[in-house]
Amino acid sequence: MRAGPEALVTTKRKRLNMQNIGLDLSEAMDTLELLLNRARTGDLGEEELQIGLCHAYHHLNFAWNTRHVPTSKYAKLTKRQFDRWGKYPVAIERF
Repeated sequence: MRAGPEALVTTKRKRLNMQNIGLDLSEAMDTLELLLNRARTGDLGEEELQIGLCHAYHHLNFAWNTRHVPTSKYAKLTKRQFDRWGKYPVAIERF
């Protein structure tokens, strides 16, 4: 018998930082809503689409990669952290 997604949740996991996650999801959603509205009106160019999608991906990656980072550390991130946290997570779990 295969276990469901709820079986993957353990008590050993760190707490999610909802403030970091919410900030980055909000940024990604704002960008995607803008792109969607521009697409609906036919006023979306390929360059704007590419830039907007890269921006949204960046914030989605940040939401995942900083999910356990304290807000105080997130607020004072270094260039190195910015680059690392903005990358697509290679070790993301499959549910």
